Amino acid sequence: MMNKRILFMHAAVAASLAMLSAPGAAIDLTASYEKARAVDPSMLAADQALLAGREKAVQGRALLKPQVALSAGVGYLDNRSSTQLSPALAELAPSHAAGGTQQVALQLSQPVYDVKSRADKAQLEQQSGLAEVRHRDARQALIQRVSEAYFDVLLAEETLRVTQAERQAVQKQRERAQARFDVGRGKITELQETQARFDAVTAREISARSTLEVRQAQYRELTGAGAEGLAALRAGFRPEPPQPDDLHAWQERGHTQNTRVQMRRGELAIAGAEIRKYRLSARPTLDVVASYTYKGQSGGLATGVSPDSSRAAAVGLQLTLPLFTGGALDSRQRESLARQGEAEQELAAAQRDMRVQVQDAFLSVKTGVARVAALEQSVLSAGTALEATTLGRDLGTRTELDVLDAQQRLFGAQLDLAQARHGYLLGRIRLASAAGDLQEGDLWALNAYLAIQ
Repeated sequence: MMNKRILFMHAAVAASLAMLSAPGAAIDLTASYEKARAVDPSMLAADQALLAGREKAVQGRALLKPQVALSAGVGYLDNRSSTQLSPALAELAPSHAAGGTQQVALQLSQPVYDVKSRADKAQLEQQSGLAEVRHRDARQALIQRVSEAYFDVLLAEETLRVTQAERQAVQKQRERAQARFDVGRGKITELQETQARFDAVTAREISARSTLEVRQAQYRELTGAGAEGLAALRAGFRPEPPQPDDLHAWQERGHTQNTRVQMRRGELAIAGAEIRKYRLSARPTLDVVASYTYKGQSGGLATGVSPDSSRAAAVGLQLTLPLFTGGALDSRQRESLARQGEAEQELAAAQRDMRVQVQDAFLSVKTGVARVAALEQSVLSAGTALEATTLGRDLGTRTELDVLDAQQRLFGAQLDLAQARHGYLLGRIRLASAAGDLQEGDLWALNAYLAIQ
């Protein structure tokens, strides 16, 4: 049934990809995730690990169910005897007889009292539950990787766009300075300064273009699709504070839902089950055992050597009591106690890391709201200052270098704003991931910030 579900899920993803590949279809966060979900080796490996982990519960339940075994064998018997027997007995047991033998046995065993098997069953069920948590962790990791790759491409595109706009503006200022210098109205220092700034912004443009190519390659490797034409952030971007706007509430949610914490908590439970298993290993076991055996022969074997045909059926109770195992059980119990201590410390470390990650992501989102608003105002102010500086230059109260400085402040504010938006959006993803409730629905929520056509 589970294999059918996996196949159905992949078929649904394939259908979605077919629709998304239609002409004019926008590639947004959800589409990017679906593409990565279908091709990412780490996620596909997690799917197989989940299927394998679910079998642990099946194996645990099998420990307390009846066990049936069938054995069969054939052989050849050559019997020779030098014993002197009376004629009557010699006919029953000749001195030389040879022939084939057959044997078939069917045995059934049903545990009645086996506390160790029950402990094994509980441990295997916990391992199966841990596989579910690990799969959810892998899915959240994929959502975060896709989001980071997507927004990294958008940030690289915006950085290149701003850098190109700055280069064009500086180029105009350089041409203006050259023209003023040619007619004797400009200074050589202004011309050299504009040339230096043009060279510097040209170098930044080359670096920005290289960064964009790297980010596009990372996106392509993750999703198997090209990174051209991704839906950009829509105009009027308005970030929102985290809900609830309470750090303690997010950390409390992380204590119960964070997948890394849940994984360590599951490993601690498995370590505890391991201790119980070895403590119970010395307990007696009681099983109902039933068997049916058939023996026969073919050839000239005497009945005293091998009966022509015999059948036997038996049913009873079998008690097993371990007496001495060479100290292995005590050693394994001490080992399991040490493993439990290790798991306790790893759980404490995971909880500590979770609190730090939640706080970092929470502050990134919370301060990101104010930072984006402040930088939006900074861009407006820088634009106004540039207009005033340009007017002052035309009136003779400002120089070309003053205009270049104002332009640089404007483009710097635009880059800072793009980075702030990038940090805010990724902060929301990281906050949900650290709290343990990152789902595909979060991608739909972030799509509201994109200009999807």
